[in-house]
Amino acid sequence: MNKVSIVAKRSGGCHIPCFDHDKVNLIKAALAKDEHIFPSLSEFYKLLGNITRLKILFALAEHELCVCDIAHILSRSVAATSHQLKLLRDQGGLSMRNDGKMGYYKLENAKLLKALRGDLRMLEEKLQSL
Repeated sequence: MNKVSIVAKRSGGCHIPCFDHDKVNLIKAALAKDEHIFPSLSEFYKLLGNITRLKILFALAEHELCVCDIAHILSRSVAATSHQLKLLRDQGGLSMRNDGKMGYYKLENAKLLKALRGDLRMLEEKLQSL
C-alpha cells in the first residue's frame, strides 16, 4: 500500500490514491507564495466579523461622524463605541480628526467599502433565491 492510501485511510478521506499531481503542486506553490499574508488576512476578517464594527463602517460610508453620533446610531455607550472605532482605526480603514474636544471619523478605504457592498449584494441575492 502506498503512502497516499495509508494517509487517506487514517484520515477517513478518499480511499483511492488518485489526484492531479501537477494541479496540486501548482496550487501548493501559489498558497506558499502568499502564506505570509494569511495570518494578517485572518485577523482582518475577524475584525470585520463583528456586527457593531460592520455597522460603523456602513454608517461612516454615508457621512463623517463624531463618536457621539455613532454611539447614538448604534445605541451604545460612547466608551464602547470608541473602543470599536480604535480597533477599526488601528487597521487603517478609518481616519480621525479632532475639532476641539470632538473626534470625527471618516471611512478612508474605498476598496474596503466596495468589497463590503459587494458582499452585501451577494448575500441579498442568496437570500432572495431561498
